[in-house]
Amino acid sequence: MKFPEKVYTTKEVEIAKNLIDQGYKHILKVEGTPKFKEKVSQSLDLLKSVGYYELLRTYIREITEIDGLTQLRETEAVIWANKFAVENPVDAASLFVQKVNHMKEYLEGKEYYGGLAEKRSTDRRIEFLEKLEKESKNRSIKDECKRLLQMWEDAALAY
Repeated sequence: MKFPEKVYTTKEVEIAKNLIDQGYKHILKVEGTPKFKEKVSQSLDLLKSVGYYELLRTYIREITEIDGLTQLRETEAVIWANKFAVENPVDAASLFVQKVNHMKEYLEGKEYYGGLAEKRSTDRRIEFLEKLEKESKNRSIKDECKRLLQMWEDAALAY
């Protein structure tokens, strides 16, 4: 069975969910300028280094450069990202993890938007950063993880 082009109707969501439950993985496509593709590739390498790449391929079929707001297109299983969203590969990798969680919850029929859903997805993003900081051998990646984790902690304290 083929993964549906759109994941919008109840039937399309059901087909997509069944395929994922059977181990389906997308062949991830990256569309954009050469610089965008290079930055995304660096982020994907970080995801691979800590075992998150296959999770991304499970739920996301494409990452596309756009000239607007970065967002998950749930009905297409595509992340639209602008050049600023991928400028920092560590932050971009964590953003992709957050969007993967949104897509996963969308397919599971959970409420994938709003405050509680954002908190769950942000928690997955933070878990990724913690794991990357712990497992990376690269000092600059560790330092960037630490900086981003501090930023997230500071943001949480504001609420």
